Amino acid sequence: MGIFSNLFGKKNVAAELTKNSPFIVSTEWIPYKLYAKKKSSSTLYVKIRNITKEPLLTSVVAQLPSQLGFEGIGLSKEREVRVGELAPNEEKEVKMEVFSGLNSDAGEYTLSLTAMAHYRDYGHILNAVKKKVTVDVV
Repeated sequence: MGIFSNLFGKKNVAAELTKNSPFIVSTEWIPYKLYAKKKSSSTLYVKIRNITKEPLLTSVVAQLPSQLGFEGIGLSKEREVRVGELAPNEEKEVKMEVFSGLNSDAGEYTLSLTAMAHYRDYGHILNAVKKKVTVDVV
C-alpha cells in the first residue's frame, strides 16, 4: 500500500493531525470582570493559531455556566463560531460577548472552550482542543 500512495501522491494527513494538538488557544477578557446582581458585560477574545503544516477548517464552541449568558437576557448558554479555514501558522481572533444578570452571584465562574479541526464540513470532527477559562463576578 505504501508504494501506491507514493506513486499516486496520496498521503494520510489525518493520522498526523490526530496525534498532536492542532491549535494554540489563548484568551483575554476586556474588561476582566463582571458585576453580581446586575446586568453587565465583558468581551472574551479567543485567539486560535494553527500549528500544523496543513490548512484546517476550524470552529470554536463556548459553554457558559447557568448564571451567565451570551445575551442580556441570559438564555443562551452555548455558542459556536465557525472560524473558517486556517492556513498553517495563521492566527484568527473571535469575540464573544458574555453577560451577567440578576441571578449572577459573586464568585469565580468557569467557561469551557473547545476549538475543533474539521474535515470535509463542520459535521465531521478531526481533532479538538479543550480549555477552561475563568471570569470573576464581583
